[in-house]
Amino acid sequence: MADTTLRIDQFLCLARFAKTRSVAKALVGEGHIRLDGRTIHKSSAQVRVGSVLGLPVGGLVRVVRIEALPDRRGPAPEARACYIDLV
Repeated sequence: MADTTLRIDQFLCLARFAKTRSVAKALVGEGHIRLDGRTIHKSSAQVRVGSVLGLPVGGLVRVVRIEALPDRRGPAPEARACYIDLV
């Protein structure tokens, strides 16, 4: 992707953490997402390669570091290549 940043709601959708961008916006708006240790409440927050996200997945907290910014919502293996699990 040519851009160096991406909206957090768009990243969550493209990387398959949320089924739709609307669901991603709701997660962010409710304060369930942490970006580099800070709770994020605006879906317009920007993420970049190297950003660390903390998010709830199935009752657990998942912490990932962004390794690449996706340009489309591709298959799951392509989405997993965009981040590394830290915890």
